[in-house]
This record gives sequence, structure tokens and C-alpha cells, in this order.
Amino acid sequence: MLVYIHIAYCDSKCHYCSFNSYVDKFDTREKYMLSLKEELMFELDKFEVKKESIETIFIGGGTPSTIKPKLYEPIFNILSPFMTKDIEITTEANPNSASKEWLEGMRDLGVNRVSFGVQSFNNNKLKELNRSHCKDEAINAINNAKDIGIENISLDLIYNYKGDTKELLLNDINQAFKLPINHISAYELTIEENTHFFKTPKVRQDNEELAFFVKDEIEKRGFKAYEISNFGSYQSRHNKGYWELKDYIGIGCGAVGFKKDRRFYTQKDIDKYIKNPLDREIEILSKEDILTEKIFLGLRSIIGIDKNILDKDMIQKADFLVQKDKLKYENNRYYNLDFFISDEIALYILE
Repeated sequence: MLVYIHIAYCDSKCHYCSFNSYVDKFDTREKYMLSLKEELMFELDKFEVKKESIETIFIGGGTPSTIKPKLYEPIFNILSPFMTKDIEITTEANPNSASKEWLEGMRDLGVNRVSFGVQSFNNNKLKELNRSHCKDEAINAINNAKDIGIENISLDLIYNYKGDTKELLLNDINQAFKLPINHISAYELTIEENTHFFKTPKVRQDNEELAFFVKDEIEKRGFKAYEISNFGSYQSRHNKGYWELKDYIGIGCGAVGFKKDRRFYTQKDIDKYIKNPLDREIEILSKEDILTEKIFLGLRSIIGIDKNILDKDMIQKADFLVQKDKLKYENNRYYNLDFFISDEIALYILE
């Protein structure tokens, strides 16, 4: 069992961001956290969560570092009896708001992993992305996390923004590896609706060579890809739980939960969410939907595909791909050898 907690506040809206977040609702934070608490208690009961069965917790956003640790305390008090002894607890954080004091407060609550939204160490690129931090703030925040005893530290990088070159990205990667991290998420810039960049889609480069370059440079430094965008000497258990299609509780404005064959979507409007955090929509997934997700998620990560879930025609196609050195077959599972063509392989197996 996994838990995702969505914090719907940001200091500023990044030009590429399509996540559900607000820059003008900070006066609602205390009420929002009370609504989170109400929703969490409801979800724990609905999911029939047993003692010591929650393996991972992930606090995302938005920007979790815009909420003081003391406001998280009631949430952690509720979750405490359900946590496994070796639980992974991750929080996202922005370098400008993740002060040493904030990090210490979250550590004291049990957070043992921090994922920093760095995106780049190039100050000009950060300004153009509308990030609210600079290179030095990112470096200091990551070092502070290590100094106070956070065991696992990750950072995000973005590539294929206009003007990105091998030299710029190499500088980002080299700087990242000077820091005490054991995980990198490297995302190709995508242009999505309801973002600032949607009005100027040409800010995205279509340079496939850079994708391979970023992957190769990160891997040659010892961080192996375990999913198309994720690399590390430490592999996030929460991430892998999603790709294995484990049940997960999602709480917060715009969060999503999943149990067996159902997805639960919470209210995206923050004012409506605060008023009624139990209002949600339910999507029922068919067996075909579940199978499709297992194939797509398995092929874009090291999770792979269990042969037993495939029909004869799919197995025949998968075996053909093994012969062509596109898949590897081991212990009754198929594994993808090139995450960049995962969607094409999935579609071939499913067609």
C-alpha cells in the first residue's frame, strides 16, 4: 500500500507546469491541511488499511515546502500506526523554500527522502522556466539535506528546452554529481495545455540526440536507468509501486487514488475541496485497461511484464521481440532493453 499527499500551493507557477497548484491561496493552508486530515481518515477506512502495511508515502505538489512541518504533524500522527518499520517517506521540495529549518522539521516527522525540483543549474535557463530559485540555492538546499541526515536525496533535471546544448546539459549533470545525491529524474520538456508554454510551443526542442546524451552521461557516472526518466544508485520504492500497479491512497486537491480496478479522482478546485474533501469521481477500469497499463508501465521500467498475464498471440509477439534482442526473457518475465521505444513495443504486443 502506498500513500500520495498532494500539496496544492506554489510560490510561482513554472511555465511548463500543468499540475494542480495555486499561487494565490496561501491564506487557506491551515484549512486545507484539516481537509487533508479528514480525507485521509476516510480513505484509510475505505481502503481497509491494516497496521504496518503502508510501504511508502510521497508528499508532492505543488510545493510541499510551502507548508510548515507543524501542519503536517496531525497527518503523520494518523499514519504512524500503519507504517512499515522500513517505510520510505519522500517529500518534494523547492530549493528556495526548503530551508534548513524546514528540512529538519520534516526529518523529525520521519521523512527520509527528499526530491528537489532543480531542473537546471544554469541561472538563465531557470529564469526562462520561471523557476523561483538560482543555482546556489539549489546547491545549498541539497547540501543542507545531507548535513541534517536525510539519507536519500534526488533532484530533477529538464532537457530539450530551447537553447539546450550538450555543453549546457553536461554542466548540469556534472554539477549534480558533485552533490550528495543518489537519484536523478531527467525529464524531456513537454508542452501541455493550461501552461504558459502552451502559447509558445516552439520553446521545446525536438532533439532526440540530446535524450540519448543525457541518459548516457548519467549512466556512465553510475546511476542506472530503472525507468525511462529515472536513474539512481537508489531506486524509489514509491515510483516502483506505481509501475507495479499497487494500490495507493491519493489525498489532496486533484490527487488520484487506485484500488484493484478503480481510480478515485478528488476535487481539483481548492475551495470546493476544502469545503468537501470527500467529493470524488470514480473510474472503473476493465480487465483490458488493467492489462494495457501493466504492459505500458512494465516496458518503460525495470518491472517488466509477467508472461502469465499475456494471451497466446501476445506471447508469440513478445517471444519474437526476444529473438530480435528487443526484449529479454528471464524468470517468466519480459524486460525491455530500450526504454525509449517502450511505447512502440507495447503497441506492437497489444495490436
